[in-house]
Amino acid sequence: MGPGLKRVLIANRGEIAVRIARACRELGIEAVAAYERADRGSLHVAAADDAVEVASYLDAEELVGAAAEAGADAVHPGYGFLAESPEFAEAVAAAKLVFVGPPPSALRAAGDKIEARRLAEAVGIPVTPGYAGVDLEDETLETEAVRLGFPLMVKAAAGGGGRGMRTVLAAPALPDAVAAARREAAAAFGDGRVYLERLVDGARHVEVQVLADAHGTVLHLGERDCSLQRRHQKIVEESPSPAVDPELRAALGDAAVSFARAAGYVGAGTAEFLLAADGAWYFLELNARLQVEHPVTEAVTGIDLVRAQLEIAAGAPLEIEQEDVSFTGHALECRLYAEDPANGFLPAAGRIAELDLPRWPGVRVDTGVRAGDEVGTRYDPMLAKLIAHAEDRDACIDRMRAVLAETAVLGVATNLGFLRWALAQPAFRAGEAGTDFVEREWSAALVPELPEEVRLAALAHMHASSDPWFAFGPPHQPVRAAGGFVLHEGWHFAVGAADEAPTAGPLGPGGSLAAPMPGTVLRVDVHEGEHVDEGQALVLLEAMKMELAVTAPSVGVVSAVLVEVGELVSRGQALVELDGQG
Repeated sequence: MGPGLKRVLIANRGEIAVRIARACRELGIEAVAAYERADRGSLHVAAADDAVEVASYLDAEELVGAAAEAGADAVHPGYGFLAESPEFAEAVAAAKLVFVGPPPSALRAAGDKIEARRLAEAVGIPVTPGYAGVDLEDETLETEAVRLGFPLMVKAAAGGGGRGMRTVLAAPALPDAVAAARREAAAAFGDGRVYLERLVDGARHVEVQVLADAHGTVLHLGERDCSLQRRHQKIVEESPSPAVDPELRAALGDAAVSFARAAGYVGAGTAEFLLAADGAWYFLELNARLQVEHPVTEAVTGIDLVRAQLEIAAGAPLEIEQEDVSFTGHALECRLYAEDPANGFLPAAGRIAELDLPRWPGVRVDTGVRAGDEVGTRYDPMLAKLIAHAEDRDACIDRMRAVLAETAVLGVATNLGFLRWALAQPAFRAGEAGTDFVEREWSAALVPELPEEVRLAALAHMHASSDPWFAFGPPHQPVRAAGGFVLHEGWHFAVGAADEAPTAGPLGPGGSLAAPMPGTVLRVDVHEGEHVDEGQALVLLEAMKMELAVTAPSVGVVSAVLVEVGELVSRGQALVELDGQG
């Protein structure tokens, strides 16, 4: 890169840190991995040229100090953590280092969702009907909610990733939704402000990739469709969108470029839009960073976005104009998460006993884990991104379904079976799945039972692996099994001895209610001897900056409260015991 960057500290972890390290290698830049002690043996550390330990990926001051101490001349924040923090960007600049991302002023203009709405309106871009005024007190929000009408969304001003966001169907639910969104936003972003947006039923979530250099060139790289979501978080993304024609693509692209120019944007960013069923479209926000789903844009445009980020940060001008951007074929990305779709998509934990992520022409895998790694719930539970590229959408879906059929993860529950189900749905194949698709169509009842012959084959497979005599017998039914687990149609089951039934989730002893995931007790809402109604919240848990209420399955009396506020609980740990359940 000539006089460009020489040594970059990667202020992140997981697959994006690996991705950045490899882009640095292509450009002849030394990559320095920052790592917490628990990540010392991780793949992103192995992928870098050097590494430096930090106490936390969230400590801006420590990361800047680590970069300076490591002799780096730049810091790449990846996404999440501090990627959209103007204070972090300023701290990097104050240390005479280059921040690989937009300037602090652009981060402020885009990062505050309320200010972004106002800026969009100022440049003539339509925004979702809502209320984001100066007065964001609860009483004002309640008044404005009545004016807007229901259903609506409560959203965090500094939010992202589905955190600090609640859907409110009717007025009585608003106070609790606002309070929960405020708590979640304050925990995740250090900012408890929330605002209101009208819920656009059945909308599609479409976003436009922008790229801007420091010399005045701003262009867009087409759109991605991110409509398939759970808990307001994306799980399948594709480019181009099946709902966008050339005229709409030009309109959305012009809006994205106009907003980026108005915000003084430099680097890679993404303008997000809602596309309503009647054809209307609304600007939501500009994500002032690289997006998780950037590989689908790279696949259809041939432009390496991380390489572009590094070159722009080094001061190089973009060498293409808007008319030079062309699109080839179709690309799909599936996010493989350690989570349990049968249990509300809650994060799962465990040690990866087996990991098989197939690669062949037209298939890309971005991952930050290996077999043997321990998966916790402290950070985002994404294990890998599976990306397929083909000549058209139908061929791309066929290719991705083949990839998912060959993928295997054992030792921790994943959404693999759910992804296989989603891509097999006629509505998805027809390009008609909106943001409400999963909520409407998915049910834990769709998880298949583990056939007895598969369980027995898994037991035989595991026995064979420890008994050399089995190598001389006839081959058994092909089965993916390891570490006491078996995979069936993408679903993860625990298997026991020949006379044991398969396990099926966290069940507490007797009449106890168990924690559905590891977390911290945020609130205990009941006391011993209290009569409770069906659906009443008993304990509020927090994990990964998100809240989860454990509710009574039926009318009963609390016979024991087994946890207290602030306590760390494991999945399956009994929280409350109830008598008289019926």
